[in-house]
Amino acid sequence: MDFRWKLKSKARPEIVEYLSNEINVNPTLANMLVNRGIQNFQQAKDFFRPDLDKLHDPMLMKDMDKAVQRLVLAIQNQEFILIYGDYDVDGTTSVALFYSFIKSFYANVSFYIPDRYKEGYGISEKGVRYAAENNFKLLISLDCGIKALDKIELANELGVDCIICDHHTPGETLPQAIAVLDPKRKDCSYPYKELSGCGVGFKLVQAFSEFTGRSQASLYAYLDLVAVSIASDIVPITGENRILAYYGLERLNNNPRPGIKALLLKGKVEKDINITDIVFKIGPRINASGRLEHAKASVELLISGSLDEAVRRAELVEDVNAARKNFDENITREALEMIENLELNGASKSTVLFKEDWHKGVIGIVASRCIEKYYRPTIILTESNNKATGSARSVFDFDIYEAIEACSDLLEQFGGHKYAAGLTLPVENVPAFQKKFERVVSERVNEIHLKPIQEIDDELILDQINYKFYNILKQMTPFGPGNPEPVFCVNQVHAENVRILKEKHLRFEIIQDGQNTRPVCIGFGFAEYYQLLNSKMRFNIAFEIRENTFRNTSSLQLYVKDIKFD
Repeated sequence: MDFRWKLKSKARPEIVEYLSNEINVNPTLANMLVNRGIQNFQQAKDFFRPDLDKLHDPMLMKDMDKAVQRLVLAIQNQEFILIYGDYDVDGTTSVALFYSFIKSFYANVSFYIPDRYKEGYGISEKGVRYAAENNFKLLISLDCGIKALDKIELANELGVDCIICDHHTPGETLPQAIAVLDPKRKDCSYPYKELSGCGVGFKLVQAFSEFTGRSQASLYAYLDLVAVSIASDIVPITGENRILAYYGLERLNNNPRPGIKALLLKGKVEKDINITDIVFKIGPRINASGRLEHAKASVELLISGSLDEAVRRAELVEDVNAARKNFDENITREALEMIENLELNGASKSTVLFKEDWHKGVIGIVASRCIEKYYRPTIILTESNNKATGSARSVFDFDIYEAIEACSDLLEQFGGHKYAAGLTLPVENVPAFQKKFERVVSERVNEIHLKPIQEIDDELILDQINYKFYNILKQMTPFGPGNPEPVFCVNQVHAENVRILKEKHLRFEIIQDGQNTRPVCIGFGFAEYYQLLNSKMRFNIAFEIRENTFRNTSSLQLYVKDIKFD
């Protein structure tokens, strides 16, 4: 993919110099930190040393007092409580967290995950009726419910009280639940707006524990689940999420719950688990059950009481994940062929594809795969329950949720975020939707949106790449949205000792005039550059700095992001 490099602007020199002196780092690092909103010693301390004591007071969230009081009342009255969650990673980790917490001291609790195919996203009529028919007096929804106005109305009619814990953007009207916890509510003054659904559930657990005098420290055992949700739902790893992710990763690396430990074994993740490992090794396995079968299996895995039990459940999830990969590959191939046949890669600014027999469980993945080749806002639709249902994925800085909202007259249901959304519409509306969505995107998109950007934190010279520099970079973890792994560039270098690895990767050293350092570079998927690099032609290179350990010897390597020749 042809990237446009975007070198981040230099911060104001006086602020960079001040921070450089305050925390004793070189100007390059200080500039990078200032660009990430860190301008003084206290902000640097909060960033480099996340502190659980700095978590916000959960009672600052609108309706939290009502939610806690209703939960306390339910337990006092020995009412049956139903924990209801979405079928994706955020939803299943939310349910596992909340259910495990309540179950540790209260017996009358169960959980419910809707069937993706029979019930669809969010709170379903079937789920509400299940609660009423089985004498559940309190339903707590996690990672869903903010737009379930009619379902909450039905619950009220059937005598089921509801507490909604969600993090999606609310509509103009809120559901008439006992409590609606969502930091994105316009009338909610909670200081941090970007919690995951599991994060909102954790805040309710935190508030309940404070109110009932339970140990806060005991809650930190659940942070591995919160970290998995933060990584998998691609929420910003800033502010409170950074604290939760930092300590969640610590838990994952030192004492994960049996269900996650089993997943780590399946994913062959052995040490130093990071956000990327969650995104590519843990999250997809948890997601697989809900994509192809029923997400209940993922919750049961996450709440397993022993490693033996968890390993057995992980085997089942692994089998489903293997099937998911097969669907993913086949449907992606079909989708790319459709784009080529329709010649959408010409003047079109968007991609909207529909095929009635595509597997609903993988269309979000397929949308992302299509963007990797045809970089533009993309929606993949299939048929489910006689409706067209789909997943949308966006490109850098383009709000696909707003574009879908502009086509709402053709839709029955939609929801999501700036970069990812889901939608349902009558099958007969698909052609009209394709045309209108293309028109809306064309009116709003800029050429800058349609060429992938490789952001670069700063230009270096090779002798700056050393362990003193790297050790500070390492302390900036966890990396993710809002705090991406630093990418640097070095200009006017040439390569030596170029080797092809496994027919598609490259290993080479780079040399820059006047510099003594000759770092090894690893370029995954860069084998096509072999001849050019071997010709000693000069080039510019964008990269991340990583540590490689082989036979107990560690060295710094550059992981290639892009190469540009003069």
